Amino acid sequence: MELHALRRRDAGDWSRLRLVNESWLSRWEPSSTVPWSARHTPAAYRAMRRAVARRARAGTSLPFAIRVEGRLAGQVTIDNIVRGALRSGYLGYWIDRRVAGRGMASLAVALVCDHAFGEVGLHRVQADIRPENGPSRRLVERLGFRQEGLLRRYLDIDGDWRDHLAYALLAEDLPGGVLKHWRERADPLAR
Repeated sequence: MELHALRRRDAGDWSRLRLVNESWLSRWEPSSTVPWSARHTPAAYRAMRRAVARRARAGTSLPFAIRVEGRLAGQVTIDNIVRGALRSGYLGYWIDRRVAGRGMASLAVALVCDHAFGEVGLHRVQADIRPENGPSRRLVERLGFRQEGLLRRYLDIDGDWRDHLAYALLAEDLPGGVLKHWRERADPLAR
């Protein structure tokens, strides 16, 4: 597994990946009047990449592409970063269904969280997840995120206002870091 910045040359691969994963991803995505196929063209990727790059330069986003076995397989981003007394950001991620269940998304999130808590200097990362999204809830729970509450009718997702569970991880929650915690959970003998 490899993480890197979103690259211009990945537009076609991103588009194909998002289109083939529509049934896997669409129920967790923001509502839109624009059809899925129109929102996931190479041109849509280029526009998204430019917007995310602007936010990254401004210090309000940490966007990464996930590659597995050399192929684009997803994204993980900490967005809406606030500095000052809060030093917080919101975690979002998606992974290709063909590599789901192999620990790649967990590993990517662990690495990005360690980067956010270390070099970037964040204190808190929050992940808001629909209650019925069991795989996503298990991912953050395995990484040490704690459920903090219910956000009623929080986001317009898949055609309706959906409740979300608020999870958060603080920089001091896992001495040694999120990656160390992930490794210990993956291999109990490594403790």
